[in-house]
Amino acid sequence: MPTAFQRVGLIGKHGDPTVKETIAQLCEFLAELGKDVLLEEATCRLLDDQTHPSTSERDLPSHSDLVIVVGGDGTMLHAARSLARYDIPLLGINLGRLGFLTDISPAEIRPKLSQILTGHYEEEVRFLLRLNMGDESKTNGGIRAFNDIVLHKWNIARMIEFETYVNGQLVNDQRADGLIVSTPTGSTAYALSGGGPLMYPSLNALLLVPICPHTLSNRPIVVDGQSEIEIRLASGHAEGVQLTCDGQVTLPVMEGEIIRIRKDEHRIRLIHPQGHDYYNTLRAKLGWGK
Repeated sequence: MPTAFQRVGLIGKHGDPTVKETIAQLCEFLAELGKDVLLEEATCRLLDDQTHPSTSERDLPSHSDLVIVVGGDGTMLHAARSLARYDIPLLGINLGRLGFLTDISPAEIRPKLSQILTGHYEEEVRFLLRLNMGDESKTNGGIRAFNDIVLHKWNIARMIEFETYVNGQLVNDQRADGLIVSTPTGSTAYALSGGGPLMYPSLNALLLVPICPHTLSNRPIVVDGQSEIEIRLASGHAEGVQLTCDGQVTLPVMEGEIIRIRKDEHRIRLIHPQGHDYYNTLRAKLGWGK
């Protein structure tokens, strides 16, 4: 059975002063409900009144039953990667544009939060990806991604030649502008623009979408979610190649490095208002039927 949340942590979009009005409203409303409110340090600095209790993002989960993320999907992606290891439920207030992950608008804060904070909500569990590079025998903590991991060029309009393996089996040897490895969550992001299918969030599957492949018959492919994806660049093709996680964390690929992508061991717990309907979200965000 869902439980009521008493201790609430708040994270706002970093460096964006436009979120401070919503953060201030949340603090006031949560205080009215008798909730214990704790702000992430950078979020607290956005407010004119900085007397609210605050702590580091790393310590926020240990003092919270729920973390509310205020911003757009980008802010939620950052919070999900940072807080994944703490198994803390996340709720999104959407101040961005599309908002596939942050599904409560500022106008809905009072009625929706009143229900959620008293235990009337739906919880959804989604998975992340983990990226490791280099020698598999070396200890490597890896980097997480909630939406996708993208192999791409950054400084030159030239194709990359690489091999893709799934669980050690060769899938293809291709020349393309890059490759998107996406979770079902990320199927509505870059993978969608690249021609990939929409995937229901609870599916245990990974999506591989080539970016502008030289061979037109090279199509997106969906594989089992427990698979390990391995990417090997052809000799001489590492120059200017990067990997980007969720469009936010970027690192270069060195010559001879093997790229390994698999499910992360941690999961993301998303909180939704009662009656949450993923298909309704698709209709609203993608303009279906208009």
